[in-house]
Amino acid sequence: MTAVSEHPVHPAFEQLRSHRIDTLNLTVEEYRHRKTGARHLHMAADNDENVFFVALRTFPMDSTGVAHILEHTALCGSEKYPVRDPFFMMIRRSLNTFMNAFTSSDWTAYPFASKNRKDFDNLLSVYLDSVFFSKLDEMDFSQEGHRLEFETPDDPETPLVYRGVVYNEMKGAMSAPTSQLWQNLSSYLFPTTTYHYNSGGEPDHIVDLSYDELIRFYRHHYHPSNALFATYGDIPAHEHHERFEELALSRFDHQHVELPVRDEKRMYAPLNVEQGYAIGEDESADNKTHIVMGWLLGHSFDLQQNLEAHLLANVLLENSASPLMRALETSEIGQSPSPLCGLEDSNREMTFVCGIEGSEPGRDGELEQLIDKVLGDVAEQGVSQERLEAILHQLELHQREVAGDQFPYGLQLIMSAISPMVHGGDPVALLDLEPVLAQLREKIREPDYVPNLVRRLLLDNPHRVTLTLRPDQSLEHRRQAAIQQALAQRKAELSDDDKRQIINRAEALEARQHRKDDDTILPKVDLSDVPLQTLEPQSRAVEGFPATLYARGTNGLVYQQIIVPLPELSEDELLLLPLYTTCVTEVGCGELDYLQMQDRISAESGGVGAFTSARGRIDDVQDLSGYLVFNGKALARNREALGDLLADLAVNARFDEQERIRELIAQVRARREQSVTGSGHALAMGAASQGLSSGGWLAYRLGGLAAIREIKALDRALDSADELKALCQRLADLHDRLRQQDRQFLVIGEDEQLSPMVDHLRQRWSQPDSGTGSQWSLAPVDYQTRQAWLTSTQVSFCAKAYPTVAVDHPDAAALTVLGGFLRNGYLHRAIREKGGAYGGGAGQDSVNGTFRFFSYRDPRLSETLTDFDQALDWLQTEDHDPQALEESILGVIGQLDKPRSPAGEARHAFQNRLFGRTPEQQARFRERVLAVTMDDLKRVANTWLTPEKASIAVVTSADRRAEAEALGLSIEEL
Repeated sequence: MTAVSEHPVHPAFEQLRSHRIDTLNLTVEEYRHRKTGARHLHMAADNDENVFFVALRTFPMDSTGVAHILEHTALCGSEKYPVRDPFFMMIRRSLNTFMNAFTSSDWTAYPFASKNRKDFDNLLSVYLDSVFFSKLDEMDFSQEGHRLEFETPDDPETPLVYRGVVYNEMKGAMSAPTSQLWQNLSSYLFPTTTYHYNSGGEPDHIVDLSYDELIRFYRHHYHPSNALFATYGDIPAHEHHERFEELALSRFDHQHVELPVRDEKRMYAPLNVEQGYAIGEDESADNKTHIVMGWLLGHSFDLQQNLEAHLLANVLLENSASPLMRALETSEIGQSPSPLCGLEDSNREMTFVCGIEGSEPGRDGELEQLIDKVLGDVAEQGVSQERLEAILHQLELHQREVAGDQFPYGLQLIMSAISPMVHGGDPVALLDLEPVLAQLREKIREPDYVPNLVRRLLLDNPHRVTLTLRPDQSLEHRRQAAIQQALAQRKAELSDDDKRQIINRAEALEARQHRKDDDTILPKVDLSDVPLQTLEPQSRAVEGFPATLYARGTNGLVYQQIIVPLPELSEDELLLLPLYTTCVTEVGCGELDYLQMQDRISAESGGVGAFTSARGRIDDVQDLSGYLVFNGKALARNREALGDLLADLAVNARFDEQERIRELIAQVRARREQSVTGSGHALAMGAASQGLSSGGWLAYRLGGLAAIREIKALDRALDSADELKALCQRLADLHDRLRQQDRQFLVIGEDEQLSPMVDHLRQRWSQPDSGTGSQWSLAPVDYQTRQAWLTSTQVSFCAKAYPTVAVDHPDAAALTVLGGFLRNGYLHRAIREKGGAYGGGAGQDSVNGTFRFFSYRDPRLSETLTDFDQALDWLQTEDHDPQALEESILGVIGQLDKPRSPAGEARHAFQNRLFGRTPEQQARFRERVLAVTMDDLKRVANTWLTPEKASIAVVTSADRRAEAEALGLSIEEL
């Protein structure tokens, strides 16, 4: 039902509608700016974390990355704020809970969130000016996009090289085979529309973009007539309108923005293509081929088509009991299902993708036959009513859940509404799924409904591409040789005047990067705006039963955890834990095999999982305690089913389905291998920290580079039936050890749900095992590391780590502030702006007692390690602005106060209590942070960050082997 808002409407805007959505606890209001036609979607909610989001529809028709480079460059100074880097400067001067910018395939967005009204207004002023009145300095284009320099910038005798932040970012991003797989598949599924191109930019094409083309793209696309505004929170819409009008919109008239918006031309016969991707020259090409099939479907913004496509994708692929997922997991054609499996619905037209990885070239025909057979069987036999009900149950649960642990809940809602806003659909209908779910419940009663979907969308749809992406050991060598040849030829054609210009430009850029801007023109919050304390959610205990309860506004969901202290474990058992936690919720349980368990999990819960958590004491990082946690959520009506499900998993999971466990290990291997190019900086920091504390060693062995190498070796070994049988027995033995431990329970939900949940737990665990379990411990660790890990990547990830102190040590606060101080004052300029890496920084890890420097998607290696050292010299030798210290303290407080979802707040508070992080300790740390002085920063750096204590690890390409060896790093092969 549509109603009129009770708030006044600003005269510059007209209200189109107001719609209450009870399941989300908000009212959606839609407005249009009268003069420009700009649209505004406001989600009025009783939440003080206010979110702002402005998107421009951007439809690039090449792969130069123009929209992506523009997103970076627009944030480098504007009319009202003509400083060099207002975006990064505002990150430091703000209490934001989120600040970023995104380039999607057909829109570019600038979102932020804050719980502080003054801060929100400050950020709004900077964002609107950056988007609509950007300076777009040519120097910023060459820094953020691409530029040509001599390898030694002032020496024309050295070779020419390409530099630029986005250029290196995309070299890193496109190193991942899965990124190439998606980009190549899209280019064939969409031969004529914007989705044919890489909106982030292909490195070889980025260097073709001119500054004039960037300016033209900005003038055409960055206009309010092409803008979509969205807000969420408790600031009324008319107050936003007043600011939008005052800060930007009043200066514009309507403009017709011509965009190449059209549906893709349909193909009338399936297409098969084969392409290569780069691997190392000495790397084996066996079992490294990806084969995927993609279909082009209907409009994403048509709610009926969208939900039907989601229903179909879930029928086929939701879990291991789904027919297509089961076929892909058990097929001999490849090692595991492709990470691309599923529905992509963010473009104008949707794509459905399925396939495998770990295959060989020439097996595409077998895969097509397998998939056609599965689809034919589903079309012939239909799908059980129970499975369809379970899928709709998942859609309902997903829609109800108040998220916000990864990024703000309001932003998550806006992100789900942006696609229909961009493509001409109804964002309100997409947010209010209840009526459509009710219609779908009626439709799934018809036996032919899903079979007809399978036929119409897939079997009878000829717009289909089968792509084989095979490994090529010489591809990278050929690519680099071609780039170097082109650059050498270009250099040979340079006149002396041309060379002087290149050197002058490099000098001018460096001078600009070192220029100290007048940052007083930027608005800011200061320490007087920081809340003195934050309130942790209140828990209550249960008399005579080991449960902790949190009453939270969870919108009809309940959450439960079973927490088990780890017993004494051998090193072999310890290293088995990540495989155990992966497998325990994916195998059979009691009387049910793994397929029946998958169905049960889908029907009764919103998902279950298991993980281990280990931390040192607040005063000793070497004294670890650790827990195994079973974790689940469900709609309140399924609260008892959730309790039974978690209890069965914790006690009755069985590890006798050997082929199932073999498939799971192959999937873990694939996921871990793919994590390197996206998480290389975290993996490098983990490797550098491995010898500095027992927690650092544990993280490195369980989830770091060592774990990736070990899972590859295990996966190969499991080709032996005896090895597989032995692994299954070891997992079963470990499960037996774990279920004998004492346990406690965490229960989260709305107040009226808590007592019934505890009553059920009391019945279910009426005879808890008496505390026969032992206590886990780990010997202290203390050694230095100097490693270079070689893998297929076009960029490097560098890390340096020093042993420091635990969180309750008086120096922990100053070390924590020091990380942001070094990043803001030195590392950002040296590593990103001058060095061309996508990112770099430093930070104190008080959980493991280490201070770590890092770089991300970095074209350099030894120079970056030198920059880490020079940052410490800069700290001691320069005079520093007190404002810079205050900004770093603000950054730490912002991280401490970051909001989470209602359930996430409770889980976080419980985990803190579990490991001795009491509210008193947290208040003590906060007070110490607020009291940090410049002298403290210099003192803790001198005390703890001394050269002889440093450990180093880098993740880089085989081409850098000689450079790494020259630095004295031992070579490790992934």
